[in-house]
Amino acid sequence: MSLADQTQTIAKLFISKGWTIALAESCTGGLVCAALTELPGSSDWFERGYIAYSNQAKSECLGVPVELIESFGAVSEPVAKAMAEGAQRNAGANVGASITGIAGPTGGSPGKPVGTVCFSWTIPSGAGEFVTHTKTKLFSGDRRAVRQQATEYVLTELLALLNDH
Repeated sequence: MSLADQTQTIAKLFISKGWTIALAESCTGGLVCAALTELPGSSDWFERGYIAYSNQAKSECLGVPVELIESFGAVSEPVAKAMAEGAQRNAGANVGASITGIAGPTGGSPGKPVGTVCFSWTIPSGAGEFVTHTKTKLFSGDRRAVRQQATEYVLTELLALLNDH
């Protein structure tokens, strides 16, 4: 499914559920927000996006504990989880999603090579509570390719979660 088709389907699902979304992006720098707001009428379901690129922004804007970043690193599932939950909570949205990663060409390490990206999605459960899902992926290619793959992946997984709820 193309990115345009995915965003159209996501929009229809948000509208049908009466839900809104808030995004927290780091390595993608707003690409996901741009893809979603490309659609006319997106203001009906797109609440806001945070581009929390620095560790300070992750803490100040999203409430990510400094200790969490120090313990696990900015590119980690615990930080991605805190980012998604912070975006959802701060925005009062039904769904929160986040991306934090190493797009390159520098910044990688043996334990976290360039292309490592952590994702998280916070979504209401059937019981009315929020459930948070996290995943880590390793993408290949240059900076642009990693950012594009991360954008497509977060939306693919969001669509799957929306279809399940």
